[in-house]
Amino acid sequence: MKATRDDLRNIAIIAHVDHGKTTLVDSMLKQSGIFRENQVIKERVMDSNEIERERGITILSKNTAIHYKDKKINIVDTPGHADFGGEVERVLKMVNGVVLLVDAFEGPMPQTKFVLKKAFELDLPVIVCINKIDRPEARPEEVVDEVLDLFIELGAGEEYLDSPFIFTSAKDGSATTDLNIEKDNMEDLFEAIIKYIPAPGGYIDEPLQVLISTIDYNDYVGRIGIGKIERGKIRKNQDVIIVNNEKSEYIQKVKITNVYEFEGLNRVEVEESKAGSIIAVTGVEEIHIGDTICHSEHPDPLSFVKISEPTISMTFSVNDSPFAGKEGKYVTTRQIKNRLFKELQTDVSLRVEETESTDAFKVSGRGELHLSVLIENMRREGYEFQVSKPKVLFKYENGKRLEPMETVTIDVSDEFIGAIIEKLGRRKGELENMTESEGGYARLVFSIPARGLIGYRQEFMTDTKGNGILNSVFDKYGPYKGDIPTRKEGSLISFETGEATTYGLYSAQERGTLFVIPGINVYEGMVVGSNPKGLDIEVNVCKKKHQSNVRASGSDDSLKLTPPRQISLEEALEFIEDDELIEVTPVNFRIRKRILNSNKRYKSKKRN
Repeated sequence: MKATRDDLRNIAIIAHVDHGKTTLVDSMLKQSGIFRENQVIKERVMDSNEIERERGITILSKNTAIHYKDKKINIVDTPGHADFGGEVERVLKMVNGVVLLVDAFEGPMPQTKFVLKKAFELDLPVIVCINKIDRPEARPEEVVDEVLDLFIELGAGEEYLDSPFIFTSAKDGSATTDLNIEKDNMEDLFEAIIKYIPAPGGYIDEPLQVLISTIDYNDYVGRIGIGKIERGKIRKNQDVIIVNNEKSEYIQKVKITNVYEFEGLNRVEVEESKAGSIIAVTGVEEIHIGDTICHSEHPDPLSFVKISEPTISMTFSVNDSPFAGKEGKYVTTRQIKNRLFKELQTDVSLRVEETESTDAFKVSGRGELHLSVLIENMRREGYEFQVSKPKVLFKYENGKRLEPMETVTIDVSDEFIGAIIEKLGRRKGELENMTESEGGYARLVFSIPARGLIGYRQEFMTDTKGNGILNSVFDKYGPYKGDIPTRKEGSLISFETGEATTYGLYSAQERGTLFVIPGINVYEGMVVGSNPKGLDIEVNVCKKKHQSNVRASGSDDSLKLTPPRQISLEEALEFIEDDELIEVTPVNFRIRKRILNSNKRYKSKKRN
């Protein structure tokens, strides 16, 4: 008999990046009473990863649980950035409903549409939270209409048009169903979750089925599988079998060492858990995302959500620069290969393939940010390697070349509209919609090839004087749009190996913008700056002034250098061309030419 767990609710919080998901979870946790009164709690407590805290974005989905009255609410905090959509797609299999968070000023954004579409595909009920109603420019009533328009655009059934709307300020910890009634707690949101999100059900007396949606890792217990019990019960030390729906021949018998349920920010060990619960299990070393834990006598796998394919690839290779091995802890092919394949265990959107070269690997992901976060994580762990320029992945159907298309939403001041339309037009972007918003700002929506965005973000920030907001999300594969002009800047290339001097840099800065400061070690073929004329120019930044005993008036005045351009990893990925690489170490990242020697580089160009 199918039983309903009325004491339980499983929800995911979904939204566009920076609309306040993690802050909302903070407020829910605090008001549920899981923290001691004198406990020190940092902001965005769910963003546990160092890079997440630095960038203010959620990268990995997290599980937590709170208690409200006599109900337990399991909450999954999901990423909002399109590049981590694979995380969102799979965790939705664990829940029975979603809380959709929308900014009361910005309204629905590209990622809102993406994650909502995934929820509709799984027939999950939706509670809409209009967040940040405390913003001075908030327009909650208009945003409600925009959300309903989005529901209709996505072909939602009539039942979705009756979804409850809650108005919240996650920062202040308040939620209300009526904008005219101010409240100082989140009770209206809690009540809506209990009322509108169905209780999980399952056949408790049937054979066990647990679909693994997330993998965690711990140095002490190894791999930890996280998923929802679809039916049956799971016990500590139980003998089970693991089956994969894609590879039905993949079956292994294992023993579950421990079973955990979520309480607040902790995992609590339990003897037994039953259908409807979200659990974590240990003791299964070879468990993977998409596997089903089944009863030992009933191998019955569950189907797993189809994860969207990668759209961009890069080559990761062993560092072979003159400075190789000086700054990294893990530098060999074997170490880099093991780390990349280990990432596949927890990141379902990533692809890693071996290449013809034994020391290079093709790594494909959902976007530049997706891959740059992997690079940053590896760098912080002590790895040293090189990466190439990102390239889009084409498809071929009926002899025609198709390429990934992105939907780009730009919020920008009216004065910059002309420059943006012109620049994106050159990159094969097509303006699909343009709406005037309040305060002299307009919203532009473009359809553009993914390769047209590579290298554009930095140019966009310059064109809008840092005031524009650009968001993109993968749309579909469309016909190839033709050649797109590459970057306008050329590279300033170091002529020799040595230490950069003030005298040498002073001479070089007349040719363009520098990336390095005096005292930095450089090598032949390393890119030390950019040249606005689009030419690659060799400069001698190690040149020293010849000493003489002749003193001339004014010639010995101190040389003044323009401060160098501090280039981030994302900017470096956008800057480099096909004949360049980024050398990544725990201490630095340097841009370099593939062929370091100037004579060999010249001969290679002549051959091509």
